[in-house]
Amino acid sequence: MQYYVVFTIIVWVALIVLSILVFENNRIKKEDKRVLYVTYLLTAVAATAELLGLLFNGRDFMPSWAIKLIKFFDYALTPIAGGIIVLQFKKSLKVFTYIIFGLLAFNILFQFVSLFTDWMIVIDEANIYSHGKLYFIYIVIYFAIVALVIVEFAFHGRKFRRHNRISLFGVLVFLVTGITLQIFTDVRCAYIALTLALALLFIHHSEFSQQEADYKIEEQRILITIDPLTGILNRYAYEKDLSRLVDKEDLVIFSIDINNLKVANDTKGHLAGDELICGAAKVISDTFDKYGKSYRTGGDEFIVISYLSKKDIGNVVEEFKEKMSKWSGERIENVSLSIGYASREEFKDYTVDELVEEADRRMYKNKADFHATVGSNSLKK
Repeated sequence: MQYYVVFTIIVWVALIVLSILVFENNRIKKEDKRVLYVTYLLTAVAATAELLGLLFNGRDFMPSWAIKLIKFFDYALTPIAGGIIVLQFKKSLKVFTYIIFGLLAFNILFQFVSLFTDWMIVIDEANIYSHGKLYFIYIVIYFAIVALVIVEFAFHGRKFRRHNRISLFGVLVFLVTGITLQIFTDVRCAYIALTLALALLFIHHSEFSQQEADYKIEEQRILITIDPLTGILNRYAYEKDLSRLVDKEDLVIFSIDINNLKVANDTKGHLAGDELICGAAKVISDTFDKYGKSYRTGGDEFIVISYLSKKDIGNVVEEFKEKMSKWSGERIENVSLSIGYASREEFKDYTVDELVEEADRRMYKNKADFHATVGSNSLKK
């Protein structure tokens, strides 16, 4: 008995510490904090009721009705050791949540009626209680709740990654083991197991909250670095990457511009213009993404930062022209792109910004040649 008193005190202290940790955790929402506080409070009350039932069992000074009342709170609250944990799964399958709390409510009603009968406990002349003839109903309710908690864990665990689900079910096995040992042995370990399970769930919840925060940061990073129309990197990403660029001997900057985008917008509409932009981005990314990164830096302007040897540049440009010639859209049949490039191998003394400027100059020269020979007649209907 003295050990069980110590265990109960440890449970109280652990639940207080958990409450403090929840209070200090800024990643947990206020409504979720309230759920955790209620969970810890009910656990402490249930553990206290079980302790009092053991302390006053067989005491001569206690009237039989008082022992029955204590055992009422004990048997009414002890199944919460299984069902209470569902309070933390607000987004789990609601039908099972309703069934669990329905069973808990039925058990409370059953225990209340048992106060006036010998259904649950029988008290002898020495004020020592034993199980009554309907005690098995309590056991059935208890294990039904545990079974439903297992189902809740299964549905709740689906939103986690595989390694997170394994740890979650590890907590479940730990909890069920503690409850089962108490029911089938004289070892009073359900509440120490429940408290440890709650602590482990708090760790799991904190880790998952951090993962969710990391996912949101990653989503925001994607939103600010990806061009929404084409799906390739945008100017913000380009300027950020340019500021931390690794300047190696095989660095090559490509400047690419769409020919006659304004003509497409004016004559065929902005949907056709958007299709032309997307087509250009596809040609560029299909060609250059295996050598570096592609960026849309303006309405019809693109930059590619790549790493290529001098002998490979010509082959890549030819591949680019081949892909450009094969592209066809629904509103516009072909895409025409002007291209210019500058390599570190060719301009050894240039800064990176000067390489970009040189690539731009060559692109504009290519564009001028295009307009001199083809002009606006390159767009096919």
